[in-house]
Order: sequence, then structure tokens, then C-alpha cells
Amino acid sequence: MSGFFSSFFSRKSSAPVARDRLQILLAHERASLGEGKSDLLVQLQKEIMEVIRKHVSVDQDKVQVKLDRGASCSMLEIDIEVPGLENGDKNKLSDHKKSA
Repeated sequence: MSGFFSSFFSRKSSAPVARDRLQILLAHERASLGEGKSDLLVQLQKEIMEVIRKHVSVDQDKVQVKLDRGASCSMLEIDIEVPGLENGDKNKLSDHKKSA
């Protein structure tokens, strides 16, 4: 009998609902991409740059944003030239990432 009531009062996980909402949002944004850069992509770029600037000084002119649209997905690519990283420094950076 308790199984009968628990099916009515059990709380479902919010993850599937959030995933469905995100898929709807992304589908809407993909549809609007034909008109130019979408607000979502502009906001993503802005927030990503804010996070990067917390750790590294970046020249806005050294940032390239590219959007590739495919049949089943879209890919946002952001290339950022980080100043002060020479060949030896790049190896140190990759070693740091491996140890983290």
C-alpha cells in the first residue's frame, strides 16, 4: 500500500526537467543564429572572457570567436592568445594541468 502512495508523492529529479529546458533554449537559439550572433552566444563569450581575465591579462584584439553550425550540433570556438607564454612556458602550463 505504501508503494501506491509513494508513486504519487515521490519527488522526481530536477535534472531531466533542466535538461529539457536547456534543449528548448538551445533549439531556440540555434534557430535565431541565421539572423546573426545570438544573445546567448554573446553572453557566453562575455562570461568566458570575464573568467579568463580573472587569471590572465588578455588583449581583446587577440580574441577570435568562431561558430560552426552542423546538421546535428553547433560548435562555439574561442581562440585566445595568452601573452607571455613562450615554448618553455607552454610546457610548464601543460605539466601544471596534468598534476592538477
